[in-house]
Amino acid sequence: MLFFFLSCLVPGVLSLSPQFFVCQVKKPAGLSPLLGCPAGTILVSQDPKESHANFHSVQDAVLSLPEEGAATILVAEGEYHETVNVTRKGPLTLLGQLPLTDIAAINKPFADASYTPFNQNLVKIWNNQFVHTGMDDATSAVLLVAPSFNASLIGAGPTGAPLQPLFGNVDFKAYNIDFENRAANFSISQALVTDISYANASFYGCSFASYQDTWYTGRNGSTYVVDSIIYGQTDYLFGFGTAWFQNVILANRACGGGIVAWKGTNLTDAPGNRYGAYISDSTIMRSPDANATTVTAGKCFLGRPWNDLATTVYLRTFMDNSIQPVGWTPFDSARQIFPSA
Repeated sequence: MLFFFLSCLVPGVLSLSPQFFVCQVKKPAGLSPLLGCPAGTILVSQDPKESHANFHSVQDAVLSLPEEGAATILVAEGEYHETVNVTRKGPLTLLGQLPLTDIAAINKPFADASYTPFNQNLVKIWNNQFVHTGMDDATSAVLLVAPSFNASLIGAGPTGAPLQPLFGNVDFKAYNIDFENRAANFSISQALVTDISYANASFYGCSFASYQDTWYTGRNGSTYVVDSIIYGQTDYLFGFGTAWFQNVILANRACGGGIVAWKGTNLTDAPGNRYGAYISDSTIMRSPDANATTVTAGKCFLGRPWNDLATTVYLRTFMDNSIQPVGWTPFDSARQIFPSA
């Protein structure tokens, strides 16, 4: 009866998966937390009394998986202080546990800056690494999906790290998980949340919070983000690959550089150069936690491209008055580089 009731709630609800919702919802006492989950689902829980738990850390669960074959991991309610590194090729789905109560509230629209649409998420994965002198940006990421250490490296300048002849995960998915880099504030250096390189990844009903370089889609990476929130300050969407953001909130915690700093790939490495950042049917607004003096009218730029091959497109996106009317800015005065879109 419970299974049927939960199934009826799903259609039309933003950020929730009809396929996985029954698995994700937190079960009443006496029922297995894996009720309604795909066969073979692995449970991660911080509760030492949870008899169904296979692991207490997400990374340990990921490391237990074979290289090939589809896998599903259900992450129970909690805050997980760790770095999650996915190198396997086989499809992997991470499911964040959801509350049984107040499900109707999840379908509320993005009303204003004081409303957090996805406060139903019970799972937070966080770390507090940031980039010190001489370190590659990738070493600070909370979530890495890349086939090897060298493939995860970002490198410096508009050309970045050397091109790698390999590909990693073919289908990584995450549902209803908040990813945070808590080292970051407006005065610190780069502190990444994601590094998705040489891999395919999609995210549903998640949030990603940092200040500088929050989101990175790397070389040959393809990413899709829907019904999610990304918090940042400086160049907080950047990369070489293809990133599509659908119905997201870009929350400006402060204004530095631009929102997007894409690195257009040269035509030798990428014939046709169709990579870029695409933000569709979305909202750009002052973050609820922004300092009153750091995000004011006309202060934030939409982006600053790294080179003249960079592509960034905003489609049907609402922008509040924190955005500079001119929209774009050169990356630096020496380059005088302007966007292609």
